[in-house]
Amino acid sequence: MQPGAPVATTATAGGGLIETAGIEIIGESERTAKPRDLFWPWFAANVSVFGMSYGSYLLGFGISFWQATIVALIGIPISFALCGLVAIAGKRGSAPTMVLSRAAFGVHGQKVPGIVSWLTSIGWETSLAITAVLATATVLDTLGVASGGVVTVIAAILIALLIVTASVLGYHTIMKLQSILTWATGAMTMLFMILTIPHIDLTAVMSAPAGPPQAMIGGLVMVMTGFGLGWINIAADWSRYQKRSTSDGKIVAWNTIGGAAAPMVLVIFGLLLAGSDPELLTAIEGDPIGALISILPLWALIPFWIVAVLTLVSGAVLGIYSSGLTLLSLGIDIPRPAAAAIDGVILTIGTIWVAFFASSFVGPFQSFLITLGVPVAAWAGILIADVLTRRADYDEAALFDAKGRYGAFDWTSLITMAVASILGWGLVVNSFADDAPWNNWQGYLLEPLGLGTFVEDPAGSYWDGNWAYANLGVLLALVLSFLVTLVARHGKIRRQEEGAVARGESVLSAD
Repeated sequence: MQPGAPVATTATAGGGLIETAGIEIIGESERTAKPRDLFWPWFAANVSVFGMSYGSYLLGFGISFWQATIVALIGIPISFALCGLVAIAGKRGSAPTMVLSRAAFGVHGQKVPGIVSWLTSIGWETSLAITAVLATATVLDTLGVASGGVVTVIAAILIALLIVTASVLGYHTIMKLQSILTWATGAMTMLFMILTIPHIDLTAVMSAPAGPPQAMIGGLVMVMTGFGLGWINIAADWSRYQKRSTSDGKIVAWNTIGGAAAPMVLVIFGLLLAGSDPELLTAIEGDPIGALISILPLWALIPFWIVAVLTLVSGAVLGIYSSGLTLLSLGIDIPRPAAAAIDGVILTIGTIWVAFFASSFVGPFQSFLITLGVPVAAWAGILIADVLTRRADYDEAALFDAKGRYGAFDWTSLITMAVASILGWGLVVNSFADDAPWNNWQGYLLEPLGLGTFVEDPAGSYWDGNWAYANLGVLLALVLSFLVTLVARHGKIRRQEEGAVARGESVLSAD
């Protein structure tokens, strides 16, 4: 262990009921996880039937079943493979994602992507909690048990309590919880699929006409941001307990398998359901899980609702845990459990607000995904290039010292992220202008580049042109930032590593 680096001991990392380790380096004795252990949190968080609702979202791009299937089979595994590349950093540095990102952005410069990451995590966990609350209200109303605002508030508080409790307990509790939920939720999801097969009308599904390639690109970006890219800013949080000697390939493989296996099946099945029933396709926009539950026989509602809520909770737990770590990385000096609790309060308030005052769920959700997806993609491209360029482990002490080799600010990375984000936002549009009017400022480069035309219409303004809804900005931000970093920071990274080697040799000589 390098001198000067804060280290989590057995007492803080895993010695008690509550993990109190925050953003410290995980000690050598605590790095006992195996690569296959990464399967459980990623699978449990993504096996939710919420994944089926993406079938409806994909068809909303005006593409056929086969086009949407290709998009899902390509976009989902690629997005989780990118998570796996970021997770390599966790194995090498044994610290949370946003601490390791200091090597690329500087100790203080990292606060810029850190704030974006925190907002992304808060948004994701809140959207998952909202989905669970809406599903609860739908089931109770369908059964005639209860309905109304009081039920919604109680459901929101109870679900938030579940999420926050698991998050406060920490890594080891979450890993055990996720391994149990994987089996339960996997089995119940299979039962759901069996029970709803009669609802599928293959003739209707196959009758949907094919859309243009640009629409497929839009769908591809949507599933990438909705799945792997939505988690990429926390990927190293779950690999930091891996041994340093673990193969990089195994880290990537188990992240990809765990994250992508269930969603690929769920999205395709969701395509079959949504393509069979236009009413179901529309209902998913307002209440994704509730709409899917509505096609089940009455006797299956309660057990399926319980498991559906637990899968959504498991995903939100990952988000709350990591958003708490991100909050600490921004310089908030409080214990990790307290940081998780603060984010839990924000989640509860956000959930209640959306459940009561938002007219549509899918509109603000997808608008949020694309908007934050652009800077997150830019950050991810920079960090992935940084990880792939490095050949040595991180200088742990320097991750906590603005005067260390990583410096206070890495202006190359910060400028790259800013430029990639500005260009990216200019190439994405708000597809839900009525539901999320606060996001109508995007797409400012489409008309100058001849990729789309904004049409003012009394019935509702919209963008005209196949490329307008392709969300090219996310891909541009990811690829541009990756390529710029590979070229512009290669020499600096090599100098940092040479300095680390020299430092190590001087320490050995002194000993």
